[in-house]
Amino acid sequence: MFLPLKLEPSSGVALTRQMIDQLRGQIVSSTLKAGERLPSVRQLAGMMAVNQNSVLRVYERLTMEGFLERRHGDGTYVAQRLPEGEEQQKEMVAQQLDMAVRNGTHLSPKELHVMLDEALRRANTTTALELHKLVIPVCR
Repeated sequence: MFLPLKLEPSSGVALTRQMIDQLRGQIVSSTLKAGERLPSVRQLAGMMAVNQNSVLRVYERLTMEGFLERRHGDGTYVAQRLPEGEEQQKEMVAQQLDMAVRNGTHLSPKELHVMLDEALRRANTTTALELHKLVIPVCR
């Protein structure tokens, strides 16, 4: 399910970079499922109040990286398979989350959920490949 992107114009990070990182993160975390259709360039540009060329560059970049598939006349879809290395990264994050849960056995499920929600909020403007940096401190 496509989640709206949260752009921070004052962050000093280019809006296209923020969009690339957040979409890549949604794909790697399986928030966006393989084969799921994304909003059109025009729709996403309208939703995000950015130039259509910016969205087009984002889609082209993620297509080049292997995260998206563009189907002429049919739209843009999440790729059926993640690029090489992404599956291993996803597995590493899953293992770190398992370890965080094991290390937090003294915490209630609600407390763990709150901590995970906070980590996800902090990660919202980072790439999914950097998510492990946010999970590791929870494990210590």
